Amino acid sequence: MNKNKYVLGIDIGGSHITAAVIDMQQRNILKNSFTRERVDSHGSTKQIIHTWCSVIKASYKKVDIQIGCLGIAMPGPFDYDNGISYIAGNDKYAAFYGLNVKEMLASELQINSDQILMSNDAACFLAGEVFAGEARAYQNLVGITLGTGLGSAVCKEGKITDANLWCSSFLNGIAEDYLSTRWFLKRYYELTGLNILNVRELTLLYEENQTVRKIFTEFSHNLGLFLKNFQQDHVVEAIVIGGNIANASNRFLSNVIKYLESQGINTPIHISRLNEDAALVGAAGCWAVGAANLTE
Repeated sequence: MNKNKYVLGIDIGGSHITAAVIDMQQRNILKNSFTRERVDSHGSTKQIIHTWCSVIKASYKKVDIQIGCLGIAMPGPFDYDNGISYIAGNDKYAAFYGLNVKEMLASELQINSDQILMSNDAACFLAGEVFAGEARAYQNLVGITLGTGLGSAVCKEGKITDANLWCSSFLNGIAEDYLSTRWFLKRYYELTGLNILNVRELTLLYEENQTVRKIFTEFSHNLGLFLKNFQQDHVVEAIVIGGNIANASNRFLSNVIKYLESQGINTPIHISRLNEDAALVGAAGCWAVGAANLTE
């Protein structure tokens, strides 16, 4: 059996770690292996590494497979090749700054560090879609994730890179100011004086609330403008959208398409079906043939 038939995909976020074993031949997740735990990202390196490794071990144990190769989707800034964290300034994982996270994980798991590949989380989302999702038929495309933050990545001739556009200049601020959960919550408060918990709550009010419909219309224009600017620098066959906000795509996607068509852009847009699993699959996909095609 190919030693890389099963690879553990790991998605590390600001408050959670999710892990699952991927069957690399079937290109799917062994659902019984799915493991998710909260992480105190303000904790010590020892605490965080222990939590991460507990999840990794539990995921393998659920399907009775020995610890093998790991693919990890990790937010940046990060030296992914060498495994060194440079995350700073957002009050999360600050304890790891300048440290070799890959070596720390390998030591705790008692494996070789060359059994661990780490990649940018936005790039892993798109890699997952290319490996096993909506983008399997394409070689050139762009992908974005819409949620707490904005992720962006480009696939060119099969090579996937983080576009890092969250902080790009956009309208009266940066892109993430207008294309994230906090924009919806801020805009709803501006128009109503009320606070709301999340985008899902807004979608439930859509039919009955004209203000909510106005907010989604504004978001559609913002997203259409961003996608127009994004792909001006790239010749793409398709656009893939994921993240929690993508779950509300029936509230904004048709208007995004109309806006792009009015600008002479007819690129097909796909909503992720893998969604939160995409980064897991993409992280594991680092070990597939052409793994070198996933870069920062």
